[in-house]
Amino acid sequence: MAFALKYGCNPHQRQAEAELGAGAPVRVRSGKPSMVNMLDALNGWQLVAELKAVLGLPAAASFKHVSPAGAALAATLPDDLRRAYELGNRQLSPLATAYARARGTDPKCSFGDFAALSDPVDAVTAAYLRGVVSDGVIAPGFEPGTLDVLAAKKGGAFVVIEADPSYRPPASEAREVFGVRLTQERNNCRIAFEHLDHVVCGQVTESAKADMLLGLVTLKYTQSNSVAYAWGGQTIGIGAGQQSRVDCTKLAGAKADVWHLGRHPKVRGLEFRAGVKRQERINWRVRYIEGDMTTAEQAAFAQALALPAAPLTPAERADWLAGMDGVSLVSDGFIPFRDNVDHAQRHGVRFIAQPGGGSRDDEVTAACREYGIAMAHTGLRLFHH
Repeated sequence: MAFALKYGCNPHQRQAEAELGAGAPVRVRSGKPSMVNMLDALNGWQLVAELKAVLGLPAAASFKHVSPAGAALAATLPDDLRRAYELGNRQLSPLATAYARARGTDPKCSFGDFAALSDPVDAVTAAYLRGVVSDGVIAPGFEPGTLDVLAAKKGGAFVVIEADPSYRPPASEAREVFGVRLTQERNNCRIAFEHLDHVVCGQVTESAKADMLLGLVTLKYTQSNSVAYAWGGQTIGIGAGQQSRVDCTKLAGAKADVWHLGRHPKVRGLEFRAGVKRQERINWRVRYIEGDMTTAEQAAFAQALALPAAPLTPAERADWLAGMDGVSLVSDGFIPFRDNVDHAQRHGVRFIAQPGGGSRDDEVTAACREYGIAMAHTGLRLFHH
């Protein structure tokens, strides 16, 4: 059965539909999704379902434009991250915590995201979703009352999609581009701990293995080329869709730095005037961290604050970032040059998982040994387009 979508990738592409008849993997429970909403939902659901299957914890992802801005597992949040994630005294369920962590990876990019959840939506998660700027959610079910809460969001425009966890996709998949139908075998490789058995240098800790698996599953559904930094059961920076691997590494590293600086006492101590909205506070913190505001932005920032704030100095920034350690870097393709390692070590990376098989593997491995970084060759490329 053809289901009419709101529009295609752009509003002027008015004719757009999805086949959602009997046996479809999802059904729309509320709202009218666009083409991008559906792509985000379908990719996001596969990611969180696989994370839950591999690591056994509630999982969540925050999707934007067919790539995750963040992905995470449920875990107890320390006070500094509760502050950074704007949680206040709110008590969260494990599923809501996973989504708060996923959204906290890159809160600027998660603005207007599509949420993907591995477990049925509970009342706490529904209440949290109601309070953030998001376009929709996909989950395998909804506890009593939560569907009504979500359906009322955005005046009924919030998209709610229910996934069928029992659905098994066909062995092959196809798409049509410019009149040409392209078919391939579906990427059915299930990420597992065994993919980390080939350690070529150093020793990989058990916690790092979990972070590496989180990163591998995340990149399986991220537009390539892609690199992810993971720490403590969540991504802290994702570089997606870059033509150069080292550009992915730099982009993800810059995002990881912003994430880590969000825990700095000066950032956590920013006090805003009453009436400044949650997303505005988040955006101001990011601008404050990045430190490149124009004169007009500085004036607007001062107006938003309840108390004056001293800038974050270069020395303070460097000292704080030097304390970041134990980060895992995962790459969807082999690392071709040591410059990726040279850059990664600046962001606290101590563990790397990559396919291996490049002509300069020896140089890359030597760089890892030089910096005390452990590296595993997975033998598995995870390009996604």
